[in-house]
Amino acid sequence: MPTIYFTVTNDLSYDQRMIRICTSLACDGYDVYLVGRKKADSVPLFKQHYKQKRLNCWFEKGKKFYIEYNIRLFIFLMLKKMDAICAIDLDTILPCYYISKLKHIKRVYDAHEYFSQQKEIISRPAIYRIWHRIEKRYLPKFSKGYTVGVCICNEFKKLYGVDYEVIRNVPLLKKNTENISTNGNEKIILYQGAVNEARGLEFLIPAMKNIHAVLHIYGDGNFMDQTRLLIQVNNLKGKVLIMGMLVPSKLEAITSEAYIGINFIENNGLNQYFSLANKFFDFIHAGIPQVTMQFPEYEKVNNEYNVALLINDLKSTAIEHAINTLLNDKTIYCDLQQNCLKARKVLNWQLEEIKLLAFYKRLFG
Repeated sequence: MPTIYFTVTNDLSYDQRMIRICTSLACDGYDVYLVGRKKADSVPLFKQHYKQKRLNCWFEKGKKFYIEYNIRLFIFLMLKKMDAICAIDLDTILPCYYISKLKHIKRVYDAHEYFSQQKEIISRPAIYRIWHRIEKRYLPKFSKGYTVGVCICNEFKKLYGVDYEVIRNVPLLKKNTENISTNGNEKIILYQGAVNEARGLEFLIPAMKNIHAVLHIYGDGNFMDQTRLLIQVNNLKGKVLIMGMLVPSKLEAITSEAYIGINFIENNGLNQYFSLANKFFDFIHAGIPQVTMQFPEYEKVNNEYNVALLINDLKSTAIEHAINTLLNDKTIYCDLQQNCLKARKVLNWQLEEIKLLAFYKRLFG
């Protein structure tokens, strides 16, 4: 079977999408390698069905990191034999493109997000110009690819003429799915994932002053210092708790014990507006009603399955009203919870991976 290399800039342990994709392909007989980076606080790698490699870097973030990592990744890949290479987002697209040209192999692009349209990029004109130039020049050279939602797929086709497929970030459907957790006695509101700009934390944390529950934040990112400051300024120590990073298997267990899930995104850039996050489906599979945004992808799913309360903006009053509705209205809560049970029988990786395997079968046709 063909050998496929996948390239990311994270440390591999927390990337649920890549764990699912690489596992499915490896179990289907492909020789799969996932390459990322090793950070100072990286946990030991878990044994997987596929092979893993983390590259050491001197720099941890910023322009120097991206330059160093791309050089190290290119050198590493040059010494390997492969039949195809898949770039995950723009931050690894350059070495993947030139490796594919030099080795005369197939190349694939997997857009986990609309990378150049992230808030932290579009808010800095010089940085935006660099990433947009890379996207405009190199993305059209990847004629084969897939992304997480229809909106990004359509945007890429309009701008660059590429006809990508949609492979959503849905979890594996576990056995014994007829039962939903009772969520314990304590009503925990759960934020999980990247603690980054544009995720609504500066609006959610102040809103907690008028919400009678506790907020647990699992994750890390570029907004962590501001998050700690918001907790301090709003005098919410003990009510808003930063819980750190967890590997997916442990996070799944924590999620099932929460009462309400939070998936907030600022409408600041197309990456946010077109998003369809992992956590949205994680909450569905855990049987947890959630509060999320009335953006196209979420609205489309919710219109069909009714698993969440949608809000139009991130004003504290809107956040408070939605969360307090789920806390206090048992009828609405139970209806959404039962809808999660039905939805996860359709929105699951067992069905989604059929499209993934068909894509690679056609690629190597």
